[in-house]
Amino acid sequence: MKHTLTFAALTFAAAAVTAQAAPADKSAAALLAADQSCAGLPTHAEFKAALQAAQKEKNAAFGLNMWGAVVNRAGIVCAVAFTGDNWGDQWPGSRIIAAQKAGTSNNFSLPKLAMATANLYSIAQPGGFAFGIQEANPIVPERVYAGPTAYWGQANDPMVGERVGGFNVFGGGLPLYNAKGELLGALGTSGDSSCADHYISWRTRNTLKLDYVPAGLGPNGVDQIAFSGPWSQPVCGELKAHEAVVNSLPPTRKVAP
Repeated sequence: MKHTLTFAALTFAAAAVTAQAAPADKSAAALLAADQSCAGLPTHAEFKAALQAAQKEKNAAFGLNMWGAVVNRAGIVCAVAFTGDNWGDQWPGSRIIAAQKAGTSNNFSLPKLAMATANLYSIAQPGGFAFGIQEANPIVPERVYAGPTAYWGQANDPMVGERVGGFNVFGGGLPLYNAKGELLGALGTSGDSSCADHYISWRTRNTLKLDYVPAGLGPNGVDQIAFSGPWSQPVCGELKAHEAVVNSLPPTRKVAP
């Protein structure tokens, strides 16, 4: 696949999806309710179990506990979970970052083109054609910092049911495609190095069987992380160690013909 797409083209295509005319026979309330649907996405328990299993694998990093978040195609948070015993066992700030990554990957993925947040890093740096994108969509503080903290990472996390905003341009965000090839939303993780976050998200997505990726801008024509080239991010340590982890990751699935 030729990587000749411009960021403007990707943005306009994404805008076109969200700007489609609403069906005339549906009320605004019905349309808003449809935006809240998490159909086809994992439950809190399913997501937490997959996230915990992925965090235990070798990820060429620190082995820290993780936060994870899932958003639907409308950008609404459907699940927030962590791998530790309580919300303070992983960096509290990574809860918001996980949701940002999920939202970013969802916002810049298309039905036929997957975008990992790791693939956005290089173009968002000074001199890159998308420099400044990470400043373009601020988080909504009253939504991401709502409490009580005892709810954070639980099925009733205050972010669930909300659009929380924020763009993030390093590893950990991946789009979610079902067995029909339908783009359902995205997931994001945070809590370790950004490379490890990507690996953990990759394994989590695979466990959930939501990795029927149509195409991407990373290695092998999917949304895999790259450490060089136009759709890459820096390696988080020794290159050979990280290449070994990438090579050990399960391949994405293919939609049955």
